[in-house]
Amino acid sequence: MTDLAPLYARHLATLRERADQALARGGFDHLLVAAGQPGTKFLDDNHYPYAVNPPFKHWVPLVDAPGSWIAYTPGAKPKLVFLQPRDYWHVVPEAPSGYWVEHFDIVTVRTAEEAIAQLPKHNAAVIAEACPPMEGVEANNPKAVLDYLHYYRAYKSPYELALMREASRTGARAHRAAERAFRAGESELGIHQAYLAAAGQTDAELPYSSIVGLNEHGAVLHYMALGRTRPAQSRSLLIDAGASASGYASDITRTHAATGHDDFQALIDAMDAVQQAQVASVKAGTDYAALHVQAHHQLARVLAEHGLVRMSPESAVESGVTRAFFPHGLGHSIGLQVHDVGGFARNDRGDTVPRPDGHPFLRMTRTLEPGMVVTIEPGLYFIDMLLEEVRQAPAGKDVDWAKVETLKPYGGIRIEDDVVCTDGAPENLTRDAFAALG
Repeated sequence: MTDLAPLYARHLATLRERADQALARGGFDHLLVAAGQPGTKFLDDNHYPYAVNPPFKHWVPLVDAPGSWIAYTPGAKPKLVFLQPRDYWHVVPEAPSGYWVEHFDIVTVRTAEEAIAQLPKHNAAVIAEACPPMEGVEANNPKAVLDYLHYYRAYKSPYELALMREASRTGARAHRAAERAFRAGESELGIHQAYLAAAGQTDAELPYSSIVGLNEHGAVLHYMALGRTRPAQSRSLLIDAGASASGYASDITRTHAATGHDDFQALIDAMDAVQQAQVASVKAGTDYAALHVQAHHQLARVLAEHGLVRMSPESAVESGVTRAFFPHGLGHSIGLQVHDVGGFARNDRGDTVPRPDGHPFLRMTRTLEPGMVVTIEPGLYFIDMLLEEVRQAPAGKDVDWAKVETLKPYGGIRIEDDVVCTDGAPENLTRDAFAALG
């Protein structure tokens, strides 16, 4: 197990340096970061599951600290105002402990009002969800401060990478359990339950809602219906599911073909080769948007080699045919959030890099640099709505629609890894985690 204490100390030093620069940029004296509160359901007294605010867990590995705050003033030791209410209705958060607590002045309070009383209020940058002013503290989320902090959040510290490796190991273990459930003929819900049990996490603790699609459901990009009954025949499974480690995410997608469905398995293998070629290109200086466009050309060759289209890769891309089969982006930045902030940032002053024309759903346009972690997730889907548009277009004559019809019952393919850009070869967090399982 990695010793997190020295890694965390260096991580915190980096955060303090960034905060100093961000506050100076915005002209503020203090930084206040809220842990957030669980939202209340409309016309109800029940709450949504609590999710800690990402900027808060950037500073401390606390994911169950509603109502707490980080207060930082340059030159002073950071302060954690930890809300531990007197409450017999709910489980009260445990007092902070572990490798990181020595780096904070920790003040434990019992009410939100007491927490606010502990915060510096003059000329503070307050990073928090919108809320009514509380005794002089109002969320202002100053753009100059956030632009700076969000830009540099893309560069993960060794401490963050250690936690992301842990999240990947948990996710890989759970994916193996999900595949076993699929091959045993379980329903989508049954597969999801096997995943949760192997991860040891609840739905609310996962970094995002799992996508578990059997057969044609794999064509729904964000399918979350979780069918309760076992299908008469399980032909394929597309599962997009991650895990968490102290607030950091993994994001893993795998597609499986049932035994004997050789044509679809061959297509999965071809897409896996495309995906691995993309992973190998995660290097310093690579334009991520260009990598996305390159993936379309690689997909076009797969479509032709497997008899789905009769056109050159250039024609398939230029005519929009590949976009019908692969309508989403190649991937995104990942870390404290599955779709982490700063994916379009050109610099730390808020300028952005636009998406390439014709690719409106790409979530990352930055040039890759060491320390960045991105997902690589090319896809190939059989989506009726998009395919019908191609059928009506001139390029439709160059699509083998009979072949498309034979593959539509499988839904689609997505293969996704989390990849670290380094000074040399990329580190594939996902493949390393699966390899460690044997």
